[in-house]
Amino acid sequence: MVSGKRVGIVGLGNIGSRVARRLAAFGCAVSYHSRSPKPSSPYTFVPALLDLAAGSDVLVLSCALTDETRHMVNRAVMEALGKDGVLVNVGRGGLVDEPELVRCLRDGALGGAGLDVYENEPAVPPELFDMDNVVLSDHRAVITPESIRGALEVLTANLDAFFSGRPLVSPVQL
Repeated sequence: MVSGKRVGIVGLGNIGSRVARRLAAFGCAVSYHSRSPKPSSPYTFVPALLDLAAGSDVLVLSCALTDETRHMVNRAVMEALGKDGVLVNVGRGGLVDEPELVRCLRDGALGGAGLDVYENEPAVPPELFDMDNVVLSDHRAVITPESIRGALEVLTANLDAFFSGRPLVSPVQL
């Protein structure tokens, strides 16, 4: 049951914000950790990841993988989340120190995990397959009619802008 849970979200971008809105509708107390506070956000900003984990029943990862975020969820974060806590990673596999995740789940330092991304995709740590406290899924976030339609709309808008001499809708900085 998710209603009434304290949910921490790491990365309050597009995906994190959508997850937060859905969880808030179920009566969850939502807080978040991000590079900086989002002034327009109705959710509580927590500047330290460890504090977010300690104050959450569920920790949802939806941030980008960078040099700074690689293995940001280490043993200390998982222990702060606790023996009843659940880690959900829908961001990038490298956000989590997977060998420590396996140990924390096996030893009971972490209650459970829901994963659809893995550090060395498509390889999944084999120990996770036999754990009753883990839900594994392949990453399908982009394989929905809505997401494909949205990608095509952005592509079309960018092509139209480019060939019309207007600024792109979603420019990429190289």
